[in-house]
Amino acid sequence: MSFLESLTNVAVGYGVAVTAQIAVFPMFGLEVSLSDNLVIGAIFTGISILRSYTLRRIFEEIRVRKVWG
Repeated sequence: MSFLESLTNVAVGYGVAVTAQIAVFPMFGLEVSLSDNLVIGAIFTGISILRSYTLRRIFEEIRVRKVWG
């Protein structure tokens, strides 16, 4: 279930990101095609996954060191 939760979180985050881009970019004079919005959303989603994974590993390392240290 944890894996399913993680996949759902990523899919929902991607949808929110693309929707937000479609709404916000024009406010700043940026006209971006739907396909470009999808690619931009995918790039930021990938970055978000890497950030989340890195932070999870760092905090796990901190937890392990406190238990043993």
